[in-house]
Amino acid sequence: MRLSHLEKTCQEKGLRMTAQRRVIARVLSASEDHPNIQEVYKRIQQVDPKISLATVYRTLRLFQEEHILKRHEFGDGIVRYENASVEHHHHLIDKGTGQIIEFHDDRIETLQQEIAKSLGYELVGHRLELYGVPLKKDKKKKS
Repeated sequence: MRLSHLEKTCQEKGLRMTAQRRVIARVLSASEDHPNIQEVYKRIQQVDPKISLATVYRTLRLFQEEHILKRHEFGDGIVRYENASVEHHHHLIDKGTGQIIEFHDDRIETLQQEIAKSLGYELVGHRLELYGVPLKKDKKKKS
């Protein structure tokens, strides 16, 4: 069986890969969203119902400590996870639906560098989260 991206990352970091960790890594590798712990657990249960919630918690914490996963809290008290090796991006969170939109904008990257430099710093990391609601569409047509 072909190794998932996260399984390969775990091996490269020298982590011992138990059967349970392999299932968890595969499920997370297949995720295209930012699942919370309950969503991860539900997905894992579909693959192997013998894996406990405690095992999922321990494994996610280990993966986070090893910089395999990133942990996000988007202002709603729910912890979500994403693959730490994905390309650099930011998040726009829809406050109405909770939808998380990933984006990258070179103008923001340049501006952040300029701001840090103007304040006498070299930027070594950052995280940007935007929170919004959809724009209201004007129902009146302009003549």
